[in-house]
This record gives sequence, C-alpha cells and structure tokens, in this order.
Amino acid sequence: MSVTTANASAAAPRGAVTARGARPARLTAGRIGLYVFLVMAAAFFLLPALVMVLTSLKTMDEIRQGQIFAMPQSFDLTAWKAAWSSACTGLACNGISVGFLNSVKILLPSLVISIAAGAINGYALSLWNVRYANLLFAVLLIGAFIPYQVFIYPFVRIFASAGMFGTLPCIIIVHTIFGMPLMTLIFRNYYASLPVELFKAARVDGGGFWQIFFYVLLPMSTPMLIVAAILQVTGIWNDFLLGLTFAGGGNVPMTVQLNNIVNSTTGERAYNVNMAATLLTAAVPLFVYFISGRWFVRGIAAGAVKG
Repeated sequence: MSVTTANASAAAPRGAVTARGARPARLTAGRIGLYVFLVMAAAFFLLPALVMVLTSLKTMDEIRQGQIFAMPQSFDLTAWKAAWSSACTGLACNGISVGFLNSVKILLPSLVISIAAGAINGYALSLWNVRYANLLFAVLLIGAFIPYQVFIYPFVRIFASAGMFGTLPCIIIVHTIFGMPLMTLIFRNYYASLPVELFKAARVDGGGFWQIFFYVLLPMSTPMLIVAAILQVTGIWNDFLLGLTFAGGGNVPMTVQLNNIVNSTTGERAYNVNMAATLLTAAVPLFVYFISGRWFVRGIAAGAVKG
C-alpha cells in the first residue's frame, strides 16, 4: 500500500465508504478530451441563455449596436416589467401575466389527474393479475408514440359534440389523456422493480386493492412521483399546440401569448421584451427541475433495474 493511500485510509472515519477513488497522478489524453467535451457541451447550452439574459437587460439603443455578448450599461428591468404587464399579446396589451395564470390553472389539475391515473394503472398492470394486461399496456405504449397531430381532429369533433371544446376542462382532459401512457410506463416499471414479497405480505394481512396502494406502495413512490411531476410539468407548461387548439381564447397558456409577443409584426420589434418574456415563460420548469434534480436522477435509476 502506498503512503498516500495509507494516509487517506487513516484520515477517513472507520466504517465510512469513500465516494471517489484516488485522484489520477497526471492528466491523460482521454481525460483532457473529456474536459474539452464537457466545456463545449456546457457552452453550447449556456451561451444562448447568457445572450438572452444580457439582451433582456439592455435598452434597444444598446441592442442596435450588435454586440450580443457585451454587458448592459445599466441594470434595467424595464423590459421584464413590460413583458409581464404591458406587452401586446394580440388585441390586449397586458403582458403574459394572464397567460401565466391560465397555465397554472391548466397545469395543476392536469398534473394531479395524470399522475394519479398513471400510478394506479402502473400498480394494477404490474402487481395484479388483470385480464389482458399486456394487451392494454401495449395499446397505451402505441398511443405514446403516435404524433399529437393525428388525434387533433378527432378530439376536436368529440369535444365539440360534447359542448366542451375551447374550455378549461377540455384542455385538462387532453393533457391527462396524452400524459397517461408515459405515466403508466414509468410507474409500471417502478412497481415491477419492488420486491413482490411486500405485495404478497400485504395481501396475506387482508389488504385490498386500494389499501395496498395507499398504505404500502404510495409511501415508497416519492422518487417516482417527483420524476413524473418533472416530466409532466415540463410537457404541460411548454405545450403550445394543444393549448392553442383546445384551450379556447380565454384560457390560452403562457406559450401561446409568448408566440403572439415574439411574432408580432406591428411597430418596433423589441428584442429585449421578447427575451424577457421567453425567460419568464421558461422559469417554472427550470425552477421545478433545479429544486428536485437529484430526485429526478434517483427516480430514473430506481425504475431502471428490477430488484
């Protein structure tokens, strides 16, 4: 044993498991290439975001100079205030704040219903002997890979016949339907990876379908619930096509109003307001991911290997 390894072992507490191996003595060509690749990948994603932030803090006179990487001369939030409360999103000039409230009203019930339906479906298909379970699961998976555009016209006809087209319940049901295949898949894989002895023991103790779900499996599903929440928040909040088609004029989400701001052809094109509106629209999914990113990785790993 070398002196360095012996000192490291002596310094570590007894019984502790070191998370990393020994630091390499010198940089190899492979490690240098890895660092170069990571830096380039980070720059590829971060530079556009940096340009957006800098542009949103500049005045139009500074933007016209064409120096996109130059720092703003002053910390000016005028464009952010205009994007939130006074930018024109069509005939109305009240910013994207209305779209934010609409997106929240669409997101919350769609998130809860789709995750609940996916968790129950995954639980039933993985641990209960449901007749034709494999066929039902295959149909759900096929639905997950069919493009949204194929379903738009039939859904429009169905909801119009039911008198629901262009309403808030309409867009909530649509997001629930499109989220169910993926939610069922991830929960089915997760519950199938759990020891089946837990389910059998609960059945021996007299637990029924709902008792086992709520008192045994659901408390163990925190990582997967967070994964499902991140996926659904990202998909529902960033949706444009379904919100434009099914939400109706009074319930258009934030993404639709952002499109109206950015693609406006009347008057001066305010790039600082466009960038500020884009960042405000992307803030919610970014915030959700940053506060729960480690749980996302843990949940993905939990459903990847069958125990």
